[in-house]
Amino acid sequence: MSPTLNLGARHSLDARSHLGPYTLPAHDLLTHGVIVGMTGSGKTGLLTVLVEEALSAQVPCLLIDVKGDLANLALAFPSFDPDAMAPWVEADAGDDDGVADPFVVQKAVEARRAGLAGWQIDEAKLAAYAKGIHVRVITPGSDAGEPLHLLSALEQRSSRWDDAPDAARATLSAAVSLVLRLTGRDADPGRSREHALLSVLAERRLSRGGTATLAELMGDLSEPPITEVGALELDAFVSPKLRAELAADLNTLVASPSFASWRRGQSIDVAAWMQKVDGKTPATIVSVAHLDDTERQLVLGVILEEVLTWVRGLAGSSRLKALIAFDEVYGFVPPHPANPPTKRPIVALMKQARAFGVGCVLATQNPMDLDYRTLSNAGTWLLGRLQTDADRARVVEGLGEDKKKSVLATLLKKLQPRWFVVREAKDSKLALLNPRWAMSYLRGPLTGRELRLLRRTEG
Repeated sequence: MSPTLNLGARHSLDARSHLGPYTLPAHDLLTHGVIVGMTGSGKTGLLTVLVEEALSAQVPCLLIDVKGDLANLALAFPSFDPDAMAPWVEADAGDDDGVADPFVVQKAVEARRAGLAGWQIDEAKLAAYAKGIHVRVITPGSDAGEPLHLLSALEQRSSRWDDAPDAARATLSAAVSLVLRLTGRDADPGRSREHALLSVLAERRLSRGGTATLAELMGDLSEPPITEVGALELDAFVSPKLRAELAADLNTLVASPSFASWRRGQSIDVAAWMQKVDGKTPATIVSVAHLDDTERQLVLGVILEEVLTWVRGLAGSSRLKALIAFDEVYGFVPPHPANPPTKRPIVALMKQARAFGVGCVLATQNPMDLDYRTLSNAGTWLLGRLQTDADRARVVEGLGEDKKKSVLATLLKKLQPRWFVVREAKDSKLALLNPRWAMSYLRGPLTGRELRLLRRTEG
């Protein structure tokens, strides 16, 4: 039997009648979910509550965090101890030292206590939740959280070359694409000759049990160990001059101090991220808040390709075995014709992951931000206030409702913060949800300094 996720309170559509707790069967998320709502609607808070419920049901979660908000899941204090909360409470405006005074901390503690009490969450429940989860924050390109080797599929040989070579090639392709994008070259695996050449050279090394570091690939470009690529002579496929230019570009990457931070840390190992730690259910947060827009696209393109490869290697299942959540997905899966490196794996996950027991939840401010294939593959919709007529019309159209008869557009225009209209996967009827308080302390986006403090506190 599928566990249920207690998201808050169910109300009548006019919000006048409380109809009891709002519970969502966990397996409903196998058909994926979408959370939309303008800034201030409470969508990140709702996503946090949904993840807390999944973790409580022992469902491992992988979270993509663009703003830094989801790292608040690490602030799941097991009690109302002011000393534990003090470093995370914001000081009053004008406070000279920037450290919250004791009375400000106590006020925050009491607000948290009262808010949770309204949902029958006491210290015992907080302690039980905190005891059962393991939260880690991974920060590609930074040591604020756990650093990540983004070229691990290229430079650190995986056992997949022995038991799942097709999966190994898929992740290698994503790593090669990242390298080529960083050099300003065509990174399309189906079109780029440089991509084909580097992939052939790298696979030759990796399939033989070695590594394929950038320095080693530079050597192979200068003194090729092969004479043909496909049916063409090597020099006819990529001339010596172009190979020399590519080697020089790789050398520039290797010499770049900023790029060095992308090649340090743990390998990208999604399977390991989803494993329990000392019996605790894992929540792995990949935070890219510190990166610029282009870097986020490149980094998440590689990581999401690894996620897709992991999903496709799972056994089929009709129960929810893992949850992938992406907050603020704007720009990462845009409508046609835009095609950033994150789009292909996200669309593929929305189409295929359910067969393997993996659910996906995407959150964004505007439904116009999303490719229609993500909307059409989402069974559960959680809709906060939407300001524009275009956004409301997109939702009504996506749900297949008659634009002239639908009451949904009017509802979405009038919703207050922290209220959502829900259309569940197996029930076309609309319901009104007031999400519960999050057990995690919602501090807001965590800075690099705060992530370092978090690591020291956990250590």
